[in-house]
Order: sequence, then C-alpha cells, then structure tokens
Amino acid sequence: VQLQASGGGWVQAGGSLRLSCANSGRAFDGYAVAWFRQAPGKEREFVSSIKWRTGDTYYADSVKGRFTVSRDNDKNTAHLQMNNLKPEDTAVYYCACARAYTDYATRATRATLYNYWGQGTLVTVSS
Repeated sequence: VQLQASGGGWVQAGGSLRLSCANSGRAFDGYAVAWFRQAPGKEREFVSSIKWRTGDTYYADSVKGRFTVSRDNDKNTAHLQMNNLKPEDTAVYYCACARAYTDYATRATRATLYNYWGQGTLVTVSS
C-alpha cells in the first residue's frame, strides 16, 4: 500500500475542499481508509474513515454533517468532501490505511491501528 494525499489548499470559512487519497500499491479491498488531521500544537485526531468492502463510514462528531468520505473502486482512491469549512478545520490532513478486521468499528479512531500513512496535505480555512 502506497498512499498519496492531495487536494488541500486555502479556502474561506463556509467554503469547500475535496481531498483525495490514491493508492498506488495493492488494492484497498479488505482495508479501511481513514483521514486524520493535526493542527499546530495539537495531537493528531481522527476525522473520518470508510471500510472499503462494505462502504461503512465513520465520522468524528466535529465533522458530522459537513464532511463526507467516499471511495472510488475503479481508481483505487478515497475522497473526503469537506463542506462548510470552519477556521478550526485548519490542519494538515493525512490519509491512512489499516486492515478492516471485525473489531474495526471499536478501534477506528486510534491512529496506532493504521499501518500505512500518506504524506499530509495542508488545509487552511480563513475567517
């Protein structure tokens, strides 16, 4: 698995961005793909994830109703559509990948679960 994140940028509050996480290695089938973010001076936090095979999705409370995670099987790429962005969404966003075992739902938010990480992409939201 080799992950490449893209799509970050600068946007005004209320705007939208779409992040992508492309996998140039083996297919995502059997894996879960997650998005984490890390703001300056803060710990890395879980944002959202999707189980590739089932399409089950998971969200942090802070982004529910504003962010949507999806998958494109043909392109082996995950996306994070971010709408109604707020200044507090400013962070470096990382995509990560882990095997989606049966207990995945109870562990999805833990960064230590994920074996593969892409480089970060910076999202800046101005007020």
